[in-house]
Amino acid sequence: MPVSLAKLLVVGISSRALFDLEAEEAIFRTQGLAAYQQHQLLNENQILKPGAAFALVRALLKLNRLTPDQRLVEVVIMSRNSTETSMRIFNAIKHYELDITRAVLSGGASLAPYLHAFNVSLFLSLHEDDVQAAINSDTAAALLYQMPTQQNGQRDSEELDQIRIAFDGDAVIFSDESERIFQTKGIEAFERHERENALKPLPEGPFARLLMALSFIQSNFKNPDGRAGPIRTALVTARSSPAHERVIRTLRAWNVTIDETFFMGGVAKSDVLAAFRPHMFFDDQPGHCDHASRHVQTGRVPIKRQKKKDDGGEI
Repeated sequence: MPVSLAKLLVVGISSRALFDLEAEEAIFRTQGLAAYQQHQLLNENQILKPGAAFALVRALLKLNRLTPDQRLVEVVIMSRNSTETSMRIFNAIKHYELDITRAVLSGGASLAPYLHAFNVSLFLSLHEDDVQAAINSDTAAALLYQMPTQQNGQRDSEELDQIRIAFDGDAVIFSDESERIFQTKGIEAFERHERENALKPLPEGPFARLLMALSFIQSNFKNPDGRAGPIRTALVTARSSPAHERVIRTLRAWNVTIDETFFMGGVAKSDVLAAFRPHMFFDDQPGHCDHASRHVQTGRVPIKRQKKKDDGGEI
């Protein structure tokens, strides 16, 4: 019978997000496709260095060790590379002993049509067009920033015992409904709206289903003391009282537990994130992402673009 990915946490990741292909990307942009292809073929046996999402992917794959008879996570390489230039990627996967066996090599075509075919729960890439297309197709996706560096200029490659993921709230875990009120009408209108709707759960955002999947895994693998499971999550939101109540009640309604929550009330998130040390932080605001990316690995979540009803085009 065919293998089903329906009950797995499936992460689709571009080759450039998994491995450091910035030099190769520069060749492609400045010298063209033929030069890029020639470079990859000539350097086929040169092992690529880890990229922006490498640590998160390796940590997630370790979850499969918890259930030897049943996989929890599947990672699919989703690349615009052609088959002939992909061998270097597979050689790097083998070198780092990553349990990745599936790939989409689209030969320059859009990757979005294949997200649902592989039941992708999360798509990570450094190509903005692919990330936007994934969000538009209702798949959780983020545009990754380059890896932060330590003060001495070295990459921070220290591994953590747990998978740590931090989320912004509005427009990430929750919809951007309340965020739009804040942006268009101001803080007072936003707080009034949240007080009036405190008992009404917030609509789901693009990362709600991912958070629910992580929470489900957490609930099945907690230690006897209820702590220090294989995954630790954090909500780091600009909200503060009185807008906190609706968040708490929404998570209760979803039956989702978040390990650490920070209602920042406008205070910069960077120091809290540096202390939490996530493998990845997801936020929708470019300014927040720019600051956070100096301290922790960061992914920006774009706003979904709706199609116009009259001509089917995007706005």
